[in-house]
Amino acid sequence: MDGPMLAIDRSSGRPLGVQLVEGVRRGILDGALRPGDPVPSTRALASELGVSRSAIVAAYEQLAGEGYLDMRQGAATRVAELPTTFSGGMPATGAAGPGTSRIVAALTSSAPTGAPDAEPGRTEPRISLLPGYPSTARIDARAWRAAWRHAAAREIPSVSPPPFGVDSLRAEIADHLRHARGVTCSPDEVVITAGTNEAVGLIAGALRVLRGAQPIVAVEHPGYPSARRALERRGMLTMPVAVDADGLDLEALRRAPHRPDAVMVTPSHQYPLGGRLPVATRLELLAWAGSTGTLVIEDDYDSEFRHTGPPFPALASLDEAGLTVLVGSFSKVLTPWLRLGYLVLPPAETNPTLRAAVAEVRADEACPVPGVAQEAMAALLAGGTVRRHIAVTRREYAHRRRLVLAALGDLPGAPLSALDGGLHAVIELPDAATSAAVVARLAAEGVAVAPLADYSAVAGDEQPGIVFGYAATTDTQLAEGLERIRAAIIDGGIARPVERTSRPIG
Repeated sequence: MDGPMLAIDRSSGRPLGVQLVEGVRRGILDGALRPGDPVPSTRALASELGVSRSAIVAAYEQLAGEGYLDMRQGAATRVAELPTTFSGGMPATGAAGPGTSRIVAALTSSAPTGAPDAEPGRTEPRISLLPGYPSTARIDARAWRAAWRHAAAREIPSVSPPPFGVDSLRAEIADHLRHARGVTCSPDEVVITAGTNEAVGLIAGALRVLRGAQPIVAVEHPGYPSARRALERRGMLTMPVAVDADGLDLEALRRAPHRPDAVMVTPSHQYPLGGRLPVATRLELLAWAGSTGTLVIEDDYDSEFRHTGPPFPALASLDEAGLTVLVGSFSKVLTPWLRLGYLVLPPAETNPTLRAAVAEVRADEACPVPGVAQEAMAALLAGGTVRRHIAVTRREYAHRRRLVLAALGDLPGAPLSALDGGLHAVIELPDAATSAAVVARLAAEGVAVAPLADYSAVAGDEQPGIVFGYAATTDTQLAEGLERIRAAIIDGGIARPVERTSRPIG
């Protein structure tokens, strides 16, 4: 990779990093570099061009974020498969013109900004902005493979994994929570689960053992629909409780017509609206739970990714009565492919009956996570891979969040929210018909988002709007998706921004 593609002009006054990025980008768009082609190592290219290695690293990272390069630790950096926006190595619709969004133009320079609409009947979106999916591009592939080799090299047991999980993983999770969330627990209090929904189902089974045939569980409205369904499948009666700007409305919970046996709450980043319970409200909730004997199921959703303000303590770290069960998973931290999570029970001395009930359920339903997966996850935690990955992706998601704000933060009539943490955002819309029209138009253009109405826990009380994720795509895909969302809102007459030119894409 040399010659005109990476001609460095030191007298031009333009930063070397900019010249490097534009040179590689031009080579890819012109077809000189094709998908799958390796690019030189940062060390080799820095030596060849006589520039610092850090400049090459920064250029490669920018190109990876834009979707031009595929960078994975432990593997050679290669040219990525380009989205359908690109055709035959050349822009499909020409370079960015004056009327094209400055967001796309700034991200891709000479890269194209338009793409044909989705084919009729097409089921797979070109750009999936469905919420709940993390980026896996920065997972340390070398450490990942090493962890699985380590797990596979162990002597093959002739028994099932222990009911509460293998000791090594439980110990690593306890240590991880102590550092990441300030939760002090012993490995003995950790139970390994197949993700959040299985953890919720396990607690529901324990509630049936303790409280009878059909316990009542208070759930957030709107809230996490699959967890709510997991409770209902286990025979729970779910009781919707409204949320306010901070999360669960404690006054609404107090006024509820029935006292629930448990309340499920997402205090760190309410899903999907994004509020977080203030510390004072957390303490009030725990005091109420103590006075009523209500179990608190704390879904520590998105606690690893705070973008504004300091992290608040987990409910479990504030609970002295032994009425809080902490639920977590590695689906957003690493990948849902693992299907691996955990719950943290109160200490046995404060709530022995709950532990006994969970053990009773697990005696009939063996731990669903394979032992080899548990050992591999323990190795990833012990080696610091997870900690480093969280640090890297936290910066990446903060960058993506800035792109979302730049694209959609100036639309009166369509307020943007839920961006203080996590991996998704919410756009509130005027009514159900408008929301359905925006979702349908985006689907026709090959962009998948979720209707906010899908999160309602009360039939007939659906909130209008859309929910979209911004973590799993490349910057280039995200830029196009955001621009299509913006165009759908503006063309629908919902918002008329000031001092910005925009036109429909495609």
